[in-house]
Amino acid sequence: MPGVRGMWRWPDEGALGRLTRWQRQAVLLLLDSLLISLAFYLAFLLRFDADIPPERLRQCVRHLPVLLSLRLSMHVFFGIHRWSFRLSGFHEAVRLIETSLCGSAAFVAVFYFLQRAAGDLSLGPPRSVVVIEFLLTTTFIGALRFSRRLAHMWFSEAQRGGAEPRVRTLIVGAGSAGELLLRDLQRSNEHPYRVLGFADDEPLKWGTTIGGRPVLGGLEDLPELVRRWHVRQLLFAIARLPAGRLRQILSACSGSRLNYKILPVSFQYLNDRVSTSMLQDLAPEDLLPRLQVAFDEGEVRARVAGRRVLVTGAGGSIGREICRQLASCAPELLVLVDTNENSLYLLYRELERSFPAVALAPEVADVRDPVRLRSLGARYAPQDVFHTAAHKHVPLMEQTPEEAVKTNVAGCRNVVAMAHEAGAERFVLISTDKAVNPAGAMGASKSLAELIVRDQAQRSHTAFTIVRFGNVLGSAGSVVPLFKAQIASGGPVTVTHPDCRRFLMTIGEAVGLVLKAGLSSYGDLCILDMGEPMRMLDLARLMITMSGLVPDDEIPIVITGLRPGEKLEEELMTAEEAARSRVVHPAIRAISMPAPSALTMQRVAVLEALAWDGDRPGVVRLLQSLVPSYAGRRGEEPEPVRQASAVGPLSPALVADADDPQAPRTAAAIRSTVSSGSSG
Repeated sequence: MPGVRGMWRWPDEGALGRLTRWQRQAVLLLLDSLLISLAFYLAFLLRFDADIPPERLRQCVRHLPVLLSLRLSMHVFFGIHRWSFRLSGFHEAVRLIETSLCGSAAFVAVFYFLQRAAGDLSLGPPRSVVVIEFLLTTTFIGALRFSRRLAHMWFSEAQRGGAEPRVRTLIVGAGSAGELLLRDLQRSNEHPYRVLGFADDEPLKWGTTIGGRPVLGGLEDLPELVRRWHVRQLLFAIARLPAGRLRQILSACSGSRLNYKILPVSFQYLNDRVSTSMLQDLAPEDLLPRLQVAFDEGEVRARVAGRRVLVTGAGGSIGREICRQLASCAPELLVLVDTNENSLYLLYRELERSFPAVALAPEVADVRDPVRLRSLGARYAPQDVFHTAAHKHVPLMEQTPEEAVKTNVAGCRNVVAMAHEAGAERFVLISTDKAVNPAGAMGASKSLAELIVRDQAQRSHTAFTIVRFGNVLGSAGSVVPLFKAQIASGGPVTVTHPDCRRFLMTIGEAVGLVLKAGLSSYGDLCILDMGEPMRMLDLARLMITMSGLVPDDEIPIVITGLRPGEKLEEELMTAEEAARSRVVHPAIRAISMPAPSALTMQRVAVLEALAWDGDRPGVVRLLQSLVPSYAGRRGEEPEPVRQASAVGPLSPALVADADDPQAPRTAAAIRSTVSSGSSG
């Protein structure tokens, strides 16, 4: 019936829809007058069995103006003449009943006092007429007010004409959010869902109906309900549904080829404003085994507003989000530093559009270049420095450990020196859980970067902070985009090991905690609470299920084995760090660690020189000596530092030279420096 919508003209469409507000209200009051008059006459007709005595008919005519004036006054007082036909719901129905009750009460009160004053109890209509009129008026006015919604429910399928059939859908959650969602679905035709009913864990709700839809069973019954009712879509409408429960549901329904959507957590703050447009695809972050942390944005804003901030690695996933959140806090100047000019340009254009009042300075620069960094520090004199630039791909860095050292170690030293010389007040290093008992060159290099920051902190007025956390969802090169791409291409999805586990956090939440930790005086090292690690095999299966496909059937999962430099499980703290840690925020632990020894820092300087010389075997041997867990994971014993022993005792002069951005970067030059220092 494609013409149903054309035949039916809703009260707020067509000619009525073109009237002014006052004209619409006047027309509605006129319709109400006709319905009230009809109800009053029918009440007399029913009371006298369709044979109204002449004197009662004259009484009806005499009393009708009184009834109309009282009821219409109540309509105006309660505001039901300003009715939204499209958005009418339960609260409006209650208001309508209140209006009718007050109108009847006022009508009875008027004749009660008239009877008392005149001493004539026969004055006024029979009491049965008053009751019948109340029921009829409420019914007629309600039918008019809810006509659009009722007709829409009856004709919704017909209005779709030849469109494709609606998707058979269950709403998970029969609470207030589920009821509000169903109500919005019923009054809107701009969605593909045919809601069959609800599923809810509250047994008292089973068998009841909400909005005309039954509560079919509990969440444990979902696989059976899906099979019995041929469901193709689940809509989650439960406030703060635990991620563990959500994972159980997905696992139970993994063979059902379902699609999933969920209301965001923020919907519960919108009171009665849940709508279909708020539904979003179920995302991997909804599965995280932890509650997301709420931030006090005002506190971060107070620490950033009006300040000059420099961010290295600004074009990367973490750096980009740091720049977004910093820009929202109204800094005086935001310096964007990255060696990838394309990413830098795109970020600059995005921030320029979103935050036109913030001064932006995009700078193409490599953290390996100390002279370039020194010039940036002198030009912009940043007060806060966030160092996110790093090589992070574990297997690639295992193949080229010297590149990891050049960027992650020497690059960090250059940025630290720039912040110190420029007089920065705060410096924040973004570190990783792979720096804890590292198994690969990337983790080992980040561990040494942490040592450089700790070493500089003991002789600088700059407040140095290291913020360490695990994997972030959706970052470039991370597992989630990889799984998505593999699923989109039809598989297989590759997992390194069945028991491989990783800490996971959303980018926005991680960066919010980074700003909170880095801009506060918590300690030298801050560890973000990542919750419990998640098995990558479970994540792969759940992401396949969320895509409406069946794991191991439609999308195979292949175990490839751990790659070079990888561990089965990452750690956020060493045993020594855990013993020193203290909770400073529900999601942050702070640790004050001793500075590294001068000998250790001299060896790090030698390591950098070997990397610049391209001496890969030497880099590996020295990394093994500096980071014993790296050697152990490679199945080798740490070797002595032959470079150090070859040139004799290491001189303290090397430390000063290593801090100088103009210092020589060759192994020969460092040997010369060391030799001259020892002979003096």
